[in-house]
Amino acid sequence: MQKNPIHTSLVAVGDSFTEGMSDLLPDGSYRGWADLLAGRMAAVTPGFRYANLAVRGKLIGQIVDEQVDVAAAMRPDVITLVGGLNDTLRPKCDMGRVRGLLTEAVERLAPACEQLVLMRSPGRQGPVLDRFRPRMEELFATVDELAAQHGAVVVDLYGASSLSDPRMWDFDRLHLTAEGHRRVAEAVWQTLGYAPEDAEWHTPMAATPPPGWAARRVADVRFARQHLLPWIGRRLTGRSSGDGRPAKRPELLPYEGPAA
Repeated sequence: MQKNPIHTSLVAVGDSFTEGMSDLLPDGSYRGWADLLAGRMAAVTPGFRYANLAVRGKLIGQIVDEQVDVAAAMRPDVITLVGGLNDTLRPKCDMGRVRGLLTEAVERLAPACEQLVLMRSPGRQGPVLDRFRPRMEELFATVDELAAQHGAVVVDLYGASSLSDPRMWDFDRLHLTAEGHRRVAEAVWQTLGYAPEDAEWHTPMAATPPPGWAARRVADVRFARQHLLPWIGRRLTGRSSGDGRPAKRPELLPYEGPAA
């Protein structure tokens, strides 16, 4: 039987993906893969502590300025860093600057923890993301290079066919469903060396009949009205969905949360 590692603390750094959108709880808050992961780790390590500094909408420069030093000062056993994807989805994006900031983040976080975890973020198929895919893949190549240089591990969600399934994505088409977040938590759990709870997390769900033309058009209109147009408006005015929002869980404290 595989013996689980002993990690006593976790700090998560990033944007909406790590905050947990769109894994909505009954009280209106978001859970997400990082909370699920922390719950599992707490279940096997008494006194386990967890902080989640992620805030939706943050660009890599904001993550570096607002989260990296805070996370490093906590000196946890494990730090997860996912950032830069919001930058790649902007109409104008200086990829050299993004790579440089990501490098800065890794150089400051890797010495501050026992294990730094990086990710190749999941990406669904579709014409909108296809436009930005070369930038995304350039970002992920940098992630791989930095991991090799600094002893980090990489969770390859981009290469997981299960997470490209549209059914894993909320109707905003940018954030994972509860099932998607569960699979990400499993992927990180296994990458950290824990015994698998779902060895088939990367296996796609069984095929179902696709929605009809009318249902797709209704979904497209809903998406445009509730998400695409507001997103464009924020880009044009320089605003972010995370403006004024505090970190999700700003202090490294004992965690009692969802374990599955």
